[in-house]
Amino acid sequence: MDWTKRKVLVTGGASFIGSHLVEALVGRGADVRVVDNLSSGRLANIQEHVDRRRIEFLRGDLLDPTVARRALKGREVVFHLAADHGGRGYVDLHQVECSTNLILDGLLFKLAHELRIDKIVFASSGCVYPNHLQTDVTKEIYLTEDLVSPPYDADNLYGWAKLMAELTLRAYFQQKGMKSACCRYFTVYGPRGVENHAVIAMIARAFLKEDPFEVWGTGEQIRNWTYIDDIVAGTLLAAEKVDDGTGINLGTMERIRVMDAVQEVLRYSGHTAQIRTRPEMPTGPMNRVADNGLAKRLLGWEPKVRFVDGLHRTIDWYFATKDPKEVQAILGRMLTER
Repeated sequence: MDWTKRKVLVTGGASFIGSHLVEALVGRGADVRVVDNLSSGRLANIQEHVDRRRIEFLRGDLLDPTVARRALKGREVVFHLAADHGGRGYVDLHQVECSTNLILDGLLFKLAHELRIDKIVFASSGCVYPNHLQTDVTKEIYLTEDLVSPPYDADNLYGWAKLMAELTLRAYFQQKGMKSACCRYFTVYGPRGVENHAVIAMIARAFLKEDPFEVWGTGEQIRNWTYIDDIVAGTLLAAEKVDDGTGINLGTMERIRVMDAVQEVLRYSGHTAQIRTRPEMPTGPMNRVADNGLAKRLLGWEPKVRFVDGLHRTIDWYFATKDPKEVQAILGRMLTER
């Protein structure tokens, strides 16, 4: 797909992931509009593009049909990243807030069909996968897309909303012909990430020289963190190559134990501390790792950034740009808020 002058909307485009996607689209010559209510996104992430009039920015809440209609009007491709979301603490403790995504997504999809949007690219999540498959850390499990099937068992209301959005988009394609692609993101990290997600929280604790150094859960949890540049590349490829609403994993197949990630953060940052685990705190699934074989086959995509390399880049960014007093003031709140 030639993105030059393509009329694109990025919902949640001032967010961590959204702002990187906006940069990539601007770099490809797209005509980009961003809508964001800035409840968790930061205008600073896209301020340069706004100031130079490279993009159009609308501040508004997509739960308002008037805002949604205005944002969608005249667009051809919609990258739908806007959602009420946060890190593990938020997903576990803010069920009512996350449930509003069911309303937001349904409204946006309905209006997109009415306004004859050509395609929606939806930011889905590893949270759509059945909880019961992700409990045993002794098993080498890789989640394949076909495992999202009845009986469904998504991760909290956040995961259920993502799952319902995927099923809705598939129905729109089958019944109405509206094209879409669903990108299942697996724990994204990188520059501009925020402290309510695990990797940035670890880095923030090291930045503040926290001792004892807190780790939520036992530290035995297994994840596959995916670097932001790889996520953006996969999202654009999905927009170009998938039409039928297929859900595609965008994640590495590196199996990273949380405690090993913590040790590398401490080693690379030069911080020595006693580690204190907090098994009573929100932890999430014990064993969540993507299988990215379908992305390789359909998109020609596979991650290029190894976790250790991306982690070092992210630590360098964080230490170079953050103020200790500001981080100290927000960290406790951010661990469970947006």
